[in-house]
Amino acid sequence: MRFLFSSRYSSYRPRKTILFLHSALSMVGISLSASLPLAAQAQTAQQKPDLSAIQTVVVIFAENRSFDNLYRGFPGADTSATIPADAYVQKDRDGTVLKELPPVWGGLTGRGIPNPITQAMTEHLPNKPFAVDDPKGFNVPLNTLTHDLWHRFYQNQMQINHGKNDMFVAWADTGAMPMGYWNGSHMKMWKIAEKYTMADHFFMGTFGSSFLNHQWLACACAPYYPAADTSPAHPSIVMADKTGTALVVAPNSPHSALEGVPKFVRDGNLTPDFHAVNTMQPPYQPSGNKPAEGQDPRFADPTRPTTLPPQTTPTIGDRLSEKNISWAWFSGAWQHVQDHGNAYPMPDFQYHHQPYNYYVNYAPGKAARQEHLQDGGLNGARFKDIIDSGKLPQVSFYKPQGNLNEHSGYADIESGDSHIADLVSHLEKSPQWPHMLVIVTYDENGGLWDHVAPPQGDRWGPGSRIPAIIISPFARQHYVDKTVQDTTSIIKFLTERYDLRPLDGLSGRDKAIQASTGKPLGDLTGALLLPHQTP
Repeated sequence: MRFLFSSRYSSYRPRKTILFLHSALSMVGISLSASLPLAAQAQTAQQKPDLSAIQTVVVIFAENRSFDNLYRGFPGADTSATIPADAYVQKDRDGTVLKELPPVWGGLTGRGIPNPITQAMTEHLPNKPFAVDDPKGFNVPLNTLTHDLWHRFYQNQMQINHGKNDMFVAWADTGAMPMGYWNGSHMKMWKIAEKYTMADHFFMGTFGSSFLNHQWLACACAPYYPAADTSPAHPSIVMADKTGTALVVAPNSPHSALEGVPKFVRDGNLTPDFHAVNTMQPPYQPSGNKPAEGQDPRFADPTRPTTLPPQTTPTIGDRLSEKNISWAWFSGAWQHVQDHGNAYPMPDFQYHHQPYNYYVNYAPGKAARQEHLQDGGLNGARFKDIIDSGKLPQVSFYKPQGNLNEHSGYADIESGDSHIADLVSHLEKSPQWPHMLVIVTYDENGGLWDHVAPPQGDRWGPGSRIPAIIISPFARQHYVDKTVQDTTSIIKFLTERYDLRPLDGLSGRDKAIQASTGKPLGDLTGALLLPHQTP
């Protein structure tokens, strides 16, 4: 394989020169492609980016924010700042337009916050998005804990309402809260996104929960609980309607969103055909379920209804290992929690955010566990040391500890934003930086409204739109990528870059997006300026 231009010109600075030349020619009405012979144009169209220029991939997976919640008004992006009223107005459970938003049930701010924004203070809000940090309004800064919201598999589909995104309030447990947004321009990551590429049509891989979206990043699948109907988990099997996309509403549920939180006949963690879609705990420690008394302390109690049986579905980690590609899942406070236990508010380790801790291939005692499930250190200290030393594996996934992941209810935005921006600063100075690709994104929307309709995919998703920032010496600068992508796009890039056997979920999602949009699912390369391989 050879480059069309020498390695001397595959570095970052010459590509900027090429872009400048392209812009200059465009100003005088000259197109670079138009200046080429037709045969050369045809050859250029067939050329593909040479992904071998990327030698280190880092995925940073934050928590629970929709695009409009943090990046409303981002330059060049499709945001709710300029949309007409009919694109944001929320409807009641019977399909009529709400005359106003319901109050934020339980209040807007989280536990222990001085000078809280109470439920009464949020009454009679207009039926439109509202600024949480408006100095003339609630004036809640980015460093404040806010109320958590439902972010669940069926509720997310009910809120999206076939792409209309007009029932986020109707099927929420927090009243008006989904319509809140922040002035994200104060965030450090906003500045980084302006410098590199923001993907503004990037969606969460699946509907709903953090648990399922972490699993999707690992396996592009929904985990399975065999014979769940005869297991301790059987009370957690939901009652879904005939479409299989919504819960059955209970007879005693409040008729209107203005009257209270909706009730369902049976919500839970498992689908009627036994797939786990809401939070289940790992079968191995560390887990939210303790070991069974007198049993192996490395395992969670299998008789607890929320303990998921060990999974055997192939993961992207398995596929990387097949090709001898080095990789690791780095989790903040992983070792700290095993040595000292968990604590709130710090590190507030989230057990269900560790997807590989659910899989037989990474069970306690196996060499693969020691190799691939790595400690990121308290506050990410160990991960930063590895970055600085230039010893990152070829593929790294990094999960911030709970208090640094930006999740509503137990983490604030500012702390997570500063933590991730600091990681990016270390990555930019790493010896591995010249051939690095960094993806900073979120697991899911956290129940927060976004106005862009997800593309029609498969049974599992994609769900609501989330931020995704592409950072690299090869990233287009000051660029907004409009390509339709979702969390599966990360798996797709890794599959293409390392010539892996595709996971079934990737193949299925790719076909579904192709059928829906007429184009294949994006693979992140639209954000990159890479050398090209010859046909």
